[in-house]
Amino acid sequence: MRETFLPFARPDISEDAIADVADSLRSGWITTGPKTQKFEKSFGEYVGSPYSLAVNSATAGLHLSLLAFGIGPGDEVITTPMTFAATLNTVVLTGATPVLADIDPVTLNIRPDMIERAITSRTRAVIPVHFAGRPCDMQAIEEIVQKNDLVLIEDAAHALGASCRGKLIGSPAGERHAAVFSFHPTKNITCGEGGMVCTGCEEAAEKISVLRQHGMSKGAWNRYAATGTPHYDILFPGLKYNMLDIQAAIGSDQLTRLDTFNERRREIVDIYRKELGELKGLRLPPEPDEGDVHSWHIFTPLLDIDLLGFSRDDFMARMREMNIGTALHYQAAHLFSYFGQNYRWKRGDFPGAEHVSDRIVSLPLFPAMTDGDVTDVVEAVRQICGR
Repeated sequence: MRETFLPFARPDISEDAIADVADSLRSGWITTGPKTQKFEKSFGEYVGSPYSLAVNSATAGLHLSLLAFGIGPGDEVITTPMTFAATLNTVVLTGATPVLADIDPVTLNIRPDMIERAITSRTRAVIPVHFAGRPCDMQAIEEIVQKNDLVLIEDAAHALGASCRGKLIGSPAGERHAAVFSFHPTKNITCGEGGMVCTGCEEAAEKISVLRQHGMSKGAWNRYAATGTPHYDILFPGLKYNMLDIQAAIGSDQLTRLDTFNERRREIVDIYRKELGELKGLRLPPEPDEGDVHSWHIFTPLLDIDLLGFSRDDFMARMREMNIGTALHYQAAHLFSYFGQNYRWKRGDFPGAEHVSDRIVSLPLFPAMTDGDVTDVVEAVRQICGR
């Protein structure tokens, strides 16, 4: 057993990033300002998006994207049950109704044929989630969206650096399209907390820019900088969803290291695949489709609980006893009490998601892991599953 605890994830913050944060603190400008603008520009250039707007979380980004495209009461938004609750919560908070389409239990991504079945006269948008960083079948989803004149908002919280058919996730496919990224501490890059909305729609970008700061016609940087003016207007009711320059200072440095981070993630995944591939009772995540690139935000095998004779929760507890952290991504959303009570979803409604939800576990995966750390995880999994 390890002497020290190995967490499921841990961010890698460079001394350059720390120095840039200190520079922000010393400058006296710590809220949204020039460093946020620099980060937005660099991020947009990386993913190939005409407009990139920094916010304080991916949750905020999803909420703002829905509002910017006019989603609200009376509308339906189709998404997946295999996602973090924020994907559904933001739909609910606009006054719209979330509608679920089941997943492929192998890829863990939403099934395009299930999206088509779920479309009604009230459907206004689709939110696919690139689970773990594996791209959804975007060609099929984009065809469905275009055929039915729907808004497409990609939940790309896991997918920074991923690509579908050679096209980076975040590069917009049309005017009614946005992609939202997360910079939570567990993600492929981090700002501590934060998110980015990428879109090709100028009107939506302008609305998100205003909505994220109370509906004001000017942000603080434009009011208080040397060339700014103090007067502003309230164009419509907004929220407080802006990113700080302190966060952007970390994010800008992290973005320069993204390709290296993702390469190390791939190396760790390759070791897991080689060392655990023949282990009975464990089904490893498959490789992406040909022409796609997986960002490997998380590594999520499924446990054959019938063969092993113990539950996923038992497995996680035994890993913790061996000083190794794991995580659960995710409990199927329709099984949470709020959604069950308000939308009458129940076990049996989405069997693909339920099968995965009962068996999935996330093993440690972060760039700062040493080969020795990876070996410790492999040996622990072998010992537990070999009982």
